[in-house]
Amino acid sequence: MVIPTGKQTLTPKEIVQELDKYIIGQSEAKCNVAVALRNRWRRMQVTQQLKEDIMPHNILMIGPTGVGKTEIARRLAKIAHVPFIKVEASKFTEVGYVGRDVESMVRDLVERAIAMVKAEKTEALQVTIQQQIEELLLDIVCPSTKAKEGTDTKSDRPQNIDVVRAHFREQLSSGLLEQQQIEIQVSNNPTYQGNLTGIGMGPSTDEGIIMNFQDMLSSFLSKQTKKRKVTIAEARNLLLAEELAKQIDMHIVKEEAIERASNTGIIFIDEIDKIAHTTQTHGSGVSREGVQRDLLPIVEGSAIHTKYGIVHTDHILFIGAGAFHMAKPSDLIPELQGRFPIRVTLENLSQTHFYQILDEPKSALPMQYQALLAVEGITLHFDLEAKKEIAAMAYRLNEAIENIGARRLQTVMSHLLNPILFDVPDCIVPPMELTITKEMVQKSLASLLQHKDLNQYIL
Repeated sequence: MVIPTGKQTLTPKEIVQELDKYIIGQSEAKCNVAVALRNRWRRMQVTQQLKEDIMPHNILMIGPTGVGKTEIARRLAKIAHVPFIKVEASKFTEVGYVGRDVESMVRDLVERAIAMVKAEKTEALQVTIQQQIEELLLDIVCPSTKAKEGTDTKSDRPQNIDVVRAHFREQLSSGLLEQQQIEIQVSNNPTYQGNLTGIGMGPSTDEGIIMNFQDMLSSFLSKQTKKRKVTIAEARNLLLAEELAKQIDMHIVKEEAIERASNTGIIFIDEIDKIAHTTQTHGSGVSREGVQRDLLPIVEGSAIHTKYGIVHTDHILFIGAGAFHMAKPSDLIPELQGRFPIRVTLENLSQTHFYQILDEPKSALPMQYQALLAVEGITLHFDLEAKKEIAAMAYRLNEAIENIGARRLQTVMSHLLNPILFDVPDCIVPPMELTITKEMVQKSLASLLQHKDLNQYIL
């Protein structure tokens, strides 16, 4: 049965099709994340009572490095246009130890949501504010003179002023006056970014109280203005920042950001296998289990205090990922295992996959290098056989040294093209065309498998 989108969100098949543009293989993982994303939209359509009871189905991705775990989660967030952050579980420490606490991931997610909402509101206001700034700059460059009371209305003076202003307006619009110096009135200190711990507020002070104090202080300081002599180009940026600060209501931004983070946010926890407790961990096992127990209430659903307000994590989608070479998912504490009900095993990439990664994605590595060299006026081509040889070389290096998945392609491509990137500005006169052939690849990369010490090629 086809589920109508109503232009609200993509269907699971459409989500997979979008992911296919950037990620090769891993069909099972793509299908699971597509269903998880679609379920979030479905949840928003049900009654309020049921909405609160429908929990997200968190996903645990199991697979070696470089097979696309992070890329799947990152692209999913872009497709849905939702707040997304990636954290590494190994960087967290148990409460009571020095290091990042697990709640910081939620605060980071809210910061991302704040940035997204502000960017959207800025874009919506951009055209209107730019027009206002244009008029303000025109008044500075060419002040208008209104006819005084009793002035002969037949006088041609006002008409001359209109002609002059029209001329300056055209020059402003075309950018001819961008380097001209003008004097403008700007806020002395529109935002306060100082550290409040030195004025009686220690690190244990509630972040909401600190935020309110900063807002109050910022409001006071922003009333102080001063004159500055700047170019018109600099004035545009200063005036734009001031107008945006006036017209964007930060209280609304905070409310929208918290709502987005709470209901649509995605937190990708990488290296979750590094906090699993195994018999080989000895003394560090207690600390790793402590991190798991600190992580558990957040994944289960709890209220986290941030400087923008309280965020409830009940409906945040958590995606865990790990290679699980030294540990197994069952080495995680049972309670945490239960919070990741969907488990997906990602497959190792073959030589054919490597070739597809070079040839099919919208932002494939060859396309990236072609874009970089196009800046220098060089047109770069890759023969079909050259791409196949690059894929074969990357696959052989993974087998000979250590399997780091598709990341090996970046190593091989860098080794192949860095000499060209180095010589192009000085030795090659653009416009020019360069073609990478199979023979060039073999000659450039032949030494890689012959070196005894290949550690420098391991990412």
